[in-house]
Amino acid sequence: MSAPAPSMYSPAASEIAKQLGLKMGRANLEEFADTLLALAEKDRNILAVTSDSRGSGKLGPFGQKLPDQIVELGIAEQNLVGITAGLASCGKIVYAVSPACFLTARALEQIKNDVCYSDNPVKVIGISAGVSYGALGTTHHSLHDLAALRAINNIDIVVPADNFETREAIRLAATRSKPIYIRFGKAPMYSLEQRHEGTKAGKHEGFEIGMSRVIRDGRDLAFIATGETVIHALLAAESLKFKGLSSRVISMHTIKPLDRDAILSAANDCRAIITVEEHMIHGGLGEACASVLMEAGARVKFKIIGIPDEYTVTGSQADIFRHYGISMEGLSKTALELIG
Repeated sequence: MSAPAPSMYSPAASEIAKQLGLKMGRANLEEFADTLLALAEKDRNILAVTSDSRGSGKLGPFGQKLPDQIVELGIAEQNLVGITAGLASCGKIVYAVSPACFLTARALEQIKNDVCYSDNPVKVIGISAGVSYGALGTTHHSLHDLAALRAINNIDIVVPADNFETREAIRLAATRSKPIYIRFGKAPMYSLEQRHEGTKAGKHEGFEIGMSRVIRDGRDLAFIATGETVIHALLAAESLKFKGLSSRVISMHTIKPLDRDAILSAANDCRAIITVEEHMIHGGLGEACASVLMEAGARVKFKIIGIPDEYTVTGSQADIFRHYGISMEGLSKTALELIG
């Protein structure tokens, strides 16, 4: 029997999460599957199409309850996208579910042409994203997907941070007539819903594609994070409070279209900005934010935290996060160095 995977949180980080009153939820992938099932039970036009990923996509219950609304294609990601595009063109509400590393590499041409260029509103669902596959290594890590899809016209890109953002993203996707890519990991996530603090840039109580959520307000430093890195930014922000620093935490769940107002507000209000992502530092959230800041002529200290231009170290998701500074301790250290 293999040893259990290391915790994503150090004892100190777990203690701070407890002090903040955060409650551990489920993996976003599990929340996705249950939300999709609930929607599909009410609408026979909602279909799930998978490429040998019914189990890894947590769609077993979906298949048992709605066998006529799930299509299993086997390991054939290009066929997966082509078929979902065809179904969507016929009016079906289709979720194409497959591991993000394969879906956005092997089927990139089909996403570009059959989905985006042909304007078929497929819901492209990348599961086990980022470094969720851990020690399976670089072949199974999706550290390119945000960069590749940002370069393609006519597709929105969403990376939920917690179960709330996941539920809302899947529900909204069902109502939209535009292609969308939604990315999920496998780790259980703390609930951030109760931490939401609206500001003048992004003041809203719910979830909206293209509008970030301010999880915590602050004036010294801003963490702009996405997906499963947001919780680590929040814990770092709380730990920095004891160093006398006030830190804003923004869940930039939508990579495209980007919430420019929230980025520029952070640049105007704070002395430094750190972006955090479970993705290569090239072409993802960090470079998207840098582009906004440069075009606006903003002058602010800035740092991108993600996976550098190298093959990742071998280990679990937790090991990889810690190695590259995507942890409470690592982000706190980076913040102190950047602030000076």
